[in-house]
Amino acid sequence: VQLQASGGGLVQAGGSLRLSCAASGRTFGGSGSMAWFRQLPGKEREFVAVFSWSGPSTYYGDSVKGRFTISGNNAKNTVYLQMNSLKSEDTAVYYCAADKWRTVLAGRPGSWGQGTQVTVSS
Repeated sequence: VQLQASGGGLVQAGGSLRLSCAASGRTFGGSGSMAWFRQLPGKEREFVAVFSWSGPSTYYGDSVKGRFTISGNNAKNTVYLQMNSLKSEDTAVYYCAADKWRTVLAGRPGSWGQGTQVTVSS
């Protein structure tokens, strides 16, 4: 699976951004999931949200619940991350990833896209 992320940028605190991740190649079909992780400066990569094509189902990290929404467009093999009420602590490089649901939640997805920088100014 090849993943192409886009949509990062600079935004003021309280603002919104939408990230996109398009998958191509050998996708997982109905059993697959696509997710977002992020890496804050000087910290380990952390889980943000995951979207499963079967269901569909979603799951979020505690730090983004109620502010971020993950969704998918099956026809485009694309997953979106709508980020609202952004805070300075959301500043990070955001990575999209793909694999089966459990593998994603275990933090070990097999496919990664390139990162996209999100900077929230206070």
